[in-house]
Amino acid sequence: MNGAESCLVLIVDDNEKNLRLARDVLRLAGLRTLEAASGADGVAQVREYLPDVVLMDVRLPDMDGRDAVRLLKDDPRTAGIPVVALTSLAMKGDRESLLESGFDGYLEKPISVRDFPDQVRGFCG
Repeated sequence: MNGAESCLVLIVDDNEKNLRLARDVLRLAGLRTLEAASGADGVAQVREYLPDVVLMDVRLPDMDGRDAVRLLKDDPRTAGIPVVALTSLAMKGDRESLLESGFDGYLEKPISVRDFPDQVRGFCG
């Protein structure tokens, strides 16, 4: 098993349908997943499990995804973990704004079931 195949992905999304779809597509492609439905739970799981990559919704019920990214990037133990915005924010300038706020990448919802696993693997060390 190579590094990308054993990649552990944390999906943080408060929309259960989006969370299940992302999880099922990634697991079917051979990646391991963890799930969180809030920013606080996501941050706690990153600190506990140190996943290879985090897919973070931007609009979360308890904290903005940008705030969660800041917490992770300010912590030396989690600063090196790629955090990718997984969002429906697709207006002109949203991608740049999210990258400037600390996200390491940007994936648009709805996801492409065919391309999504390879897009995520690209962020796995």
